[in-house]
Amino acid sequence: MTRIHIKELHPHINSEVTLAGWVDVHRDHGKLIFIDLRDVSGKVQMVALPFNKEAHEQAGTLRNEWVIEIRGKVNKRPEKMRNDKEPNGDIEIELLEVTVLNESKTPPFEINSDTSQVDENLRLKYRYLDLRSERMQHNIKLRSEFVHIAREYLRNQNFIEIETPLLTATTPEGSRDFVVPSRLNRGKFYALPQSPQQYKQLLMTAGFERYMQLARCIRDEDLRADRGFEFTQIDLEMSFVTPDDVMRMVEDMMIHTVEKMGFTIRQKPFPRITYKEVMEKYGTDKFDMRTDEEKERRVLAYAWVIEFPFFEKTDTGAWTFTHNPFSMPIPEHVDMLLKGESVANILTTQYDLVCNGYESAGGSIRAHRRDILEATYRIMGYTKEQTEKSVGHILEAFELGTPPHGGIALGVERNIMNLTGETALREVQAFPMTRGGQTAVMENAPGELTTEQLLELGISIIKQKPT
Repeated sequence: MTRIHIKELHPHINSEVTLAGWVDVHRDHGKLIFIDLRDVSGKVQMVALPFNKEAHEQAGTLRNEWVIEIRGKVNKRPEKMRNDKEPNGDIEIELLEVTVLNESKTPPFEINSDTSQVDENLRLKYRYLDLRSERMQHNIKLRSEFVHIAREYLRNQNFIEIETPLLTATTPEGSRDFVVPSRLNRGKFYALPQSPQQYKQLLMTAGFERYMQLARCIRDEDLRADRGFEFTQIDLEMSFVTPDDVMRMVEDMMIHTVEKMGFTIRQKPFPRITYKEVMEKYGTDKFDMRTDEEKERRVLAYAWVIEFPFFEKTDTGAWTFTHNPFSMPIPEHVDMLLKGESVANILTTQYDLVCNGYESAGGSIRAHRRDILEATYRIMGYTKEQTEKSVGHILEAFELGTPPHGGIALGVERNIMNLTGETALREVQAFPMTRGGQTAVMENAPGELTTEQLLELGISIIKQKPT
């Protein structure tokens, strides 16, 4: 008999079925033994009756988290035994045969309850057990659904999905790079991508016009609840567009995606607020417009923030970009940028999508002319030689027919945090880093290389003296 999933049981009432999964709860009442079986699709209550001696004895040996296969009959529950709060609360499985596929030791924490209060290091060490819990199963499945619907929407809007390299050159994205030593080019290093920014601009030069990618991004930055070394973004770029074109496309995609998933949006179309107005009203550009009642109902309050300052001062008094050095200034400030005048007043075409206190997306219209990108680097104090070394390849592309273009990146984790109500990125990733930057489950990363590996890569380790 072919195995079916628990969510598929209702069409099989009064029939025999084969199920497989984990023992979620085991309750032995002597004559009656009740077992809640769990698989990826849901849970169902099973009962072992005393007149089926073999099945009753088999059921009596089971323990939580054992992996089993069962043959049973799907019965309607008596009216007084129904539980309308559960998807399968009106049925139960009469056990006819039990096969143990794998036993389990007592887990280090309870899986059939909320694991959020369990010690974080223990949860991450046994992440594969933590992921069995109902909350984590829900979060990861929701993430998958969000990505699937958004991707299909973009495909229907003629976006072409293109992968960009993971081994690349260091780029000025605003954070530190993770670097990878090259065995074939000893003493030289690749960088892992902080974003596909330059590649997607080059894809516009290549004439694809609408690009998208589920992009893995890696940044060596200080870890916080909503920030990690690794994250995923829905990355978009479009040719021959204005800021309004990009914002409208993303807004339509988000409305389509989250409403299809059953969520409520506070206001449509999304309000657009200037950075100046936001800072005066909220004191932050990551604000939450919801009332307390809307927060209780998990309403999604989206808003666009526009007209950001292009530059800000560093601690040393030099100018640096606020968001992205590849952005265009607003049209009326292009001359100011080219002349390097009134730098503090130059506004950029950057647009951020904010939701419930988090930045859920950010993008801009990009520089597509050599003189504009050179002027940006000149304001930041780069010499011609330094600019050429940093972005010479893209400057050359700008002289070979690069069209006007712009794009955006939506942080998958940040968006799923909004949908689930979670406040930490690790609750919506399968295998996140610990707070100290160690890998989950595999406890040996970051780790040391052997002497042979270091020699092969041409690397020597300098031990620093304790301060």
